[in-house]
Amino acid sequence: MRALTHVFTIESRAAGNQKGVYFSWQKTLGNYMAVTSYDHVIKIFDRHGELRAEIEIPGLCVGMGWDKDGDTLAIINDKNSVVQLWDANTQKTSHIDTGLREAHSFLLWAKAGPYLAIGTSKGNLLIYNHQTSRKIPVIGKHTKKITCGCWSNENLLALGGDDKNITVSNAEGDTIRQTSVRFEPSQILFSEMKSDERSSIGENTVSVLIGKKTLFLYNLNDPENPIELAFQPRYGNVASYKWYGDGYIMIGFSQGYFVVISTHMKEIGQELFQARNHKDSLTSVAVSTSLNKAASCGDNCLKCHDLSDLKEMFGMVNLEDERGTDRLEWTDDGQLLAMSTKQGNVHVYLTKLPMLAAACQTRTAHLTSLLEVTIADNVAQDNPMMVPIDVEPSFLGLGPYHFAAGMNNRAWFYLIGDTNVEQIKDREYLGTVNCIKLNQEYAAVGLEGKVHLHAIDPDSQSVAENRETILFPEKDQPDVRIMCHDITPDFLIYGTNKGGICYFYIEDWQSVNDYRHVTGIRKIFPDISGTRLAFIDDKTDGFVYNPVNDQILEIPELSPNTRGALWENWIMDKGVFITFDDEKINTYVHCKETVSGPQVEFVGSTKLPFGQVPIMLHNGEVTLQTSSGRVDTLALDTHAYLHKDQEMTPDFLQKSLRQFVALRRFKDAWGICQYLGTKDSWIHLGKGALKNLELEFAISVYRHIGHVAMVTSLQQIKQLEDRNLLSGYVAMFLGDFNLAQDLFLTSGKPLAALEMRRDLLHWDSALQLAKVLAPDQITYISREYAQQLEFTGDYMNALAHYEKGLTSDERDRDHNEICAGGIARMSIRMGDIRRGAGMAMKMPSRILKKECAAILESMKQWSEAAALYEEGGYYDKAASVYIRSKNWAKVGELLPHITSPKIHGQYAKAKEAEGRYKEAADAYTSAKDWDSVIRINLDYLQNPEEAVKIVRDTQSIEGAKMVAKFFQRLNDYGSAIQFLVMSKCNVEAFQLAQAHSQMEIYADIIGSDATPEDYQSIALHFENEKNHFLSGKFFLLSGQYSRAMKHFLRCSGEDSQAIELAIETVGRANDDQLTKQLIDFLMGETDNTPKDAKYLFRLYMALKQYREAARTAIIIAREEQNAGNYRNAHDVLFSMFQELRQQRIKIPAEMSTNLMILHSYILVKIHVKRSDHMKSARMLVRVANNISKFPSHIVPILTSTVIECHRAGLKNSSFSYAALLMRPEYRNQIDMKYKRKIEMIVRKPDKTEEDEALTPCPFCSFQLPETELMCPECKNTIPYCLVTGRHILKDDLTACPSCDFPAIFSELIKLQETEDSCPMCSEKVIKQNIQKITDPSKYLNLEEGAE
Repeated sequence: MRALTHVFTIESRAAGNQKGVYFSWQKTLGNYMAVTSYDHVIKIFDRHGELRAEIEIPGLCVGMGWDKDGDTLAIINDKNSVVQLWDANTQKTSHIDTGLREAHSFLLWAKAGPYLAIGTSKGNLLIYNHQTSRKIPVIGKHTKKITCGCWSNENLLALGGDDKNITVSNAEGDTIRQTSVRFEPSQILFSEMKSDERSSIGENTVSVLIGKKTLFLYNLNDPENPIELAFQPRYGNVASYKWYGDGYIMIGFSQGYFVVISTHMKEIGQELFQARNHKDSLTSVAVSTSLNKAASCGDNCLKCHDLSDLKEMFGMVNLEDERGTDRLEWTDDGQLLAMSTKQGNVHVYLTKLPMLAAACQTRTAHLTSLLEVTIADNVAQDNPMMVPIDVEPSFLGLGPYHFAAGMNNRAWFYLIGDTNVEQIKDREYLGTVNCIKLNQEYAAVGLEGKVHLHAIDPDSQSVAENRETILFPEKDQPDVRIMCHDITPDFLIYGTNKGGICYFYIEDWQSVNDYRHVTGIRKIFPDISGTRLAFIDDKTDGFVYNPVNDQILEIPELSPNTRGALWENWIMDKGVFITFDDEKINTYVHCKETVSGPQVEFVGSTKLPFGQVPIMLHNGEVTLQTSSGRVDTLALDTHAYLHKDQEMTPDFLQKSLRQFVALRRFKDAWGICQYLGTKDSWIHLGKGALKNLELEFAISVYRHIGHVAMVTSLQQIKQLEDRNLLSGYVAMFLGDFNLAQDLFLTSGKPLAALEMRRDLLHWDSALQLAKVLAPDQITYISREYAQQLEFTGDYMNALAHYEKGLTSDERDRDHNEICAGGIARMSIRMGDIRRGAGMAMKMPSRILKKECAAILESMKQWSEAAALYEEGGYYDKAASVYIRSKNWAKVGELLPHITSPKIHGQYAKAKEAEGRYKEAADAYTSAKDWDSVIRINLDYLQNPEEAVKIVRDTQSIEGAKMVAKFFQRLNDYGSAIQFLVMSKCNVEAFQLAQAHSQMEIYADIIGSDATPEDYQSIALHFENEKNHFLSGKFFLLSGQYSRAMKHFLRCSGEDSQAIELAIETVGRANDDQLTKQLIDFLMGETDNTPKDAKYLFRLYMALKQYREAARTAIIIAREEQNAGNYRNAHDVLFSMFQELRQQRIKIPAEMSTNLMILHSYILVKIHVKRSDHMKSARMLVRVANNISKFPSHIVPILTSTVIECHRAGLKNSSFSYAALLMRPEYRNQIDMKYKRKIEMIVRKPDKTEEDEALTPCPFCSFQLPETELMCPECKNTIPYCLVTGRHILKDDLTACPSCDFPAIFSELIKLQETEDSCPMCSEKVIKQNIQKITDPSKYLNLEEGAE
């Protein structure tokens, strides 16, 4: 919101009169305001507040008004019947006597005609035609005083009077409609109610204010149904109202409310907008349709609103020295708004300035008030300079150093300094000036169809003699009128009504260029240098003119309402310009050099804000002049990326890329492509550069995306100096081949057009070009064209072109062979088989024979096709065709050359039909049709051995069926069952086995390939025969676990195989009841005979109950140990140990200890065998310390311990265990070989013994004896080596590749010298698979698991 600019105030001499003043603006022009009060004088003021005339009247003015053109002011008074008319052009007064004797009360000019209506105090009416001076008196139009009225655009007159009647009359005074109202009418207006269909009579509604309370709407189309609108009492009385827009009414109420309603029948009476614009009172509202603004006054305040958005306040004025406001009125052009006050003053405000502006490069001059011009440079950011003007200007001009303003036939010139503007001259011309243009020294003034070129300052030294002034057009062109002109630093340019565009070179003071257009020139817009000129002709078509070569280019998508054009002032965008109308701005680019030649391209549109005019363009930013006297800037949508006021989305960047390419701003486009990073965007940029022949830039783009072919091609042509040839190649690369051909033909190398058409396979065009450019190439082109025609199926034309392609030149032998081959094929296609086949036979080409044969085959010419296939060496195809013609003799001849199984099969069938079975069998064998070979051998050749062999080799199902049937006929049921199973005929095999008591054979044969149903059938069979074991086995395989268990438990109690399968059944079934049955059976609950514990162990393993299995394993191992089966005990414990490790279950300490002791015992034999007595002695000491676990061999073990310790030098240990052997319970059991020696050890004890070697603990590195497995420092149990039985060493660690049990690396390597199997798992160990382990963590807690 802004404060309105105050222009002037008229103070009334009747100050203090409560009725104030009355004023009226001149219609249309708004140059004059008529003001009157109670002093019997009408004062005429101009738009600057200067008093221009005074009209004395004999009485008090009761009415005045201007005619529709603003030429005549009519005045009536209360003293006589004379109407005074004041002529605005001559400023003279005339009089009209109405002849009506009573006092006048009302006066109103028509809106559309020359009619003046005068009403009297007694209700009489006079209609005066100002054009014809005809008077039409109408007596008795109303019975009382006529107080108000309004003319319509159709010259209907609505009147209201004190008689409370409304009449509607035509221009002749005839009453058309009449109605009465309840109270005195006032403020009658004509308008059109808003409806779905337009009225045929235009303004169809009369609106009347009734008693200042209600609004009466009288529709002339529906006079019987008037509408009366009442309003809320809190609003007060209706002070004023106005129609606007499409049937809207703006109403001002005395209590300050401001309301808008609609007259559409669906919305009638609805308030669309309501605001309390004034706190205490509102006296008047006014609407300016040209300005699209509304105003209200009250409370010493004036407020303006925008009609498009009434919530937006456009301007505001506060009057502190007034007692109240009275009435508002706008000039028709909306420039000035007048407001009268209760004190009798009239205040005039500027609401819209005349749109006057001029520009020179980036500097602009524009009207900021009626008598002030502002010069500014928004690009250079200089301080604006305000220039006061003596008169309101009607034209402005701006040059590099000067500024001009003026009106009518006079202009004032100013010199622009750095900080101020100084008036230097004023000048009068021979006619009214409509336009003035300036350069650095001269002014070009347009006046009444002429242009006056003169020096701005004739006294200046830079102005040459005899070059001060000149008038255009010259005197010998009387019928030529200059319609537009402009001036550049070097040229005066003007356009004429005859279509001439003339360039006058100022330096040489002569015309240098004269172009003649087809129709008159309306407007011209040169760029800063004048080398580009946009112009609009009388047909509203636009063109860009190049004065260098007189070339014009049409401006595409130009609006017919285009008001002007501006060229870009930014140095990098010389070819860019805009055109504009009232709604939008179009951006264009003029390219002097493109692949298609010079052209003007449309880039895009930008919405132009309402009521604003572009005056300057710089770098995509338009400087706009607004109606309020300010300048604004607008960024073009086509340059949106430069201003970056939008979110940088991919869509926005893609749009910006297209715009920059269109604007030829390739460097900016490169940056966007880098940001987007897509190949499509780079290709778009590359094509844009190519279209503008920016080859180096295009090469950079295609090199960036790795388009090697395009880079190479462009580098090959970039040095071409022939512009048409270069453009032709570029057009070809861009895919515009017609343009490329035209360019090639106009270049110095027209053959390039022929080459292009040949490469593109455009043969018709190529032949036409060859006739003119290269007749010697016609034969080759004909051949290539024929090949394409053949491919597309146009055989007749292909034959003709092949024949045209034949030459007599021996050097063209290959070419002629291709043509001859084509003739052969096309002859066959066209039905000339003899000619085509004959040519193909004579030609050496195998491929040609094959092609012709294929064509003949498709035509069902079997014999000729087969002969050609055979001649070409295509024996399979030849034989196939011979078979079709039933020529078996020829097939037989070709058989050694045939590789196709299908043909062999067909031949075999033929031989079989002839009864030649051996040949048929051989042919079937070649065709790999084994079923037929088997059938022939069985049915005809009586060779079952061969048939059986083939079935076994090929596993043929059908063959197996045939062999089975053969054996069935021979009563060899076992073999028949075998082959039935092989042929997947399990049901037939079962039935056969059942019928001939061969079920066990069937059960063995069926193996694992049978279905559960097959297994069930076998099980039921054995169940009927009381064979519990086999019945249970097949019930198990069929998944019927409870039935399987029932049969297994019925088997003999000692049948280990049945118990094993029962355990497997429980493991698969995972059924608690079956598990309980089996456990009871194993524990002897059912037959009082406990079974071997190993079965219980296997049961727990099958059920994955590893803890129970572990306890059972310990028991089994203990029993084996007691029985002296130490290896068996070891293997049971180790297998359980490994299973628990695998399941990550904690290994019981008892199991781990027993395994360690048993393994130590087993290691003794290995070390003794290797004569390593120290290791064997240490292991025997460990075993002897647990001798109770070896009850069957106590004495032998202790004897071995004594002897090995003695051998190893462990004399003290040897003595200790020798003393133990001397106990009475053991002494007599000592082997006689060692008894004497042991007695000597006891009798002569030697207790010397070296301490055991110390090695570090792998957990804490504490040094402890090497066979010690419990670290006294960290209390950890240390894993032992599977080779030595000693604790493992962290730095010398490995593991068995098979069982993954830890070992000392060096010891396991030594062991490989004599042993090749693992002492723990007994699996073979390959030395190369032994790897040293660097991370021992996995092996330090072997006994740990997931509890």
